[in-house]
Amino acid sequence: MRGYLTLVLLFATACTKQVVTAYPTPGNASSIDNNMPQPKTFTYLALGDSYTIGEAVPQEQSFPYQLTRKFENNISPEIIAVTGWTTGELKQGIQQRNLQKHDYDLVTLLIGVNNQYRHYSKDDYRKEFTELLATAISYASGNKQHVIVLSIPDWGVTPFGKNTGNSAAIATDINLFNGINREETDKAGVAYVNITPISRQANSQPDLVATDGLHPSGRMYGLWVDQLVPVVTKQLAL
Repeated sequence: MRGYLTLVLLFATACTKQVVTAYPTPGNASSIDNNMPQPKTFTYLALGDSYTIGEAVPQEQSFPYQLTRKFENNISPEIIAVTGWTTGELKQGIQQRNLQKHDYDLVTLLIGVNNQYRHYSKDDYRKEFTELLATAISYASGNKQHVIVLSIPDWGVTPFGKNTGNSAAIATDINLFNGINREETDKAGVAYVNITPISRQANSQPDLVATDGLHPSGRMYGLWVDQLVPVVTKQLAL
């Protein structure tokens, strides 16, 4: 029971962080070649849970912030995500935020690990994920090319996951949830980035896990971003 409560707290405790944006240090203005292509800025909305806010790592190490820095983008990502959120809770969080902007250049969606952890219905997950995907598309002015879905990472390979003694069962369940979000993403004609194999590298690479023993480290988020960059470049024609 004690271990169960600890894991619940790690998944369900909301985390508010100071937003820190790292900007490139400008060089000597006189040495800048005006003919060089300038970095393109883009607005970015990230929807999700603890994996999107970067639980247990500094904000600048979360994948949305690392992604924007890859493009030297000087617009901070807008993030709607809280540790522990399920698809239903993300829907409520979006409604409560009541964003007036619906023309983001990029929208990412990564959600479902807490549905899996709480053993929620896969049918409900399919329904709510599909609704969230439609919402994500609407925030990108209806442009499916500007939306990217990320697969659910496998937390079963982390120290916390291994301590449950159910790593194999967790992996199987994660695969089933990812089968649902992949199918619905493909139906919608939206880009899908499978980061689950990267998350499973933590089984043999401890530095891919944050100090809480459960969430990704900044290095793992960086590997996700390496996989995202070519997709974002293509989708946004950057």
